[in-house]
Amino acid sequence: MQEFLVSFQQLLDAEYLLSHGGFYIVCLIVFAETGLFFGFFLPGDYLLFLAGLFCALNKIDVGITTMYFGILGAGILGNFAGYWFGHRTGPMLFKRKDSLIFKRKYVVMAEEFYQKYGGTALVIGRFVPIIRTFAPIFAGVVKLDFKKFVLYNVLGAFIWVSVLTLSGYYLGELFPSIINYVEYIIVGMIVIAFLPIIIALIKRWIKGQKEKKETK
Repeated sequence: MQEFLVSFQQLLDAEYLLSHGGFYIVCLIVFAETGLFFGFFLPGDYLLFLAGLFCALNKIDVGITTMYFGILGAGILGNFAGYWFGHRTGPMLFKRKDSLIFKRKYVVMAEEFYQKYGGTALVIGRFVPIIRTFAPIFAGVVKLDFKKFVLYNVLGAFIWVSVLTLSGYYLGELFPSIINYVEYIIVGMIVIAFLPIIIALIKRWIKGQKEKKETK
């Protein structure tokens, strides 16, 4: 059990993954996190940032061009996998029981996000944990026009990967000593990434409290 917990912790540690897993592990994680329903817990934004940073500091065995296009391809293919899964599963996904690797509330969260932003949720949602995983799945459930899905998928992946991976790379080129503050950067990125979800949960709680008062 202890070995499993250690392995799980390493899976969440982007620095460890980059140092020991390399390019292919990064691409595999990006693929899983952007479309496989059990990939919602994997590191996303800060993994991309660190991938660019590690390329700049020659701490990984590939250049920035290979890393960039590898992550871009993985992010696009991941969304295609999510769309296909949602399309095949359909509304039955909402009836699926919760398990260690699946939480129905995350699908509901993605649905609310999708209803608010429409197809652009596939672009904006790239920067929001959990939504990043479930938005393409929900797009498949509602059978979003495939041509539109392709457009939003590619555009979202391009913006997401460009902003995070290239910012990590160029900051590493300009300020190599930034690697000494990587823990603070990761914490900051996690807080910023989860802020929209925390706000949404607070709003939902307030709404629930108001509804309870009205029914009394």
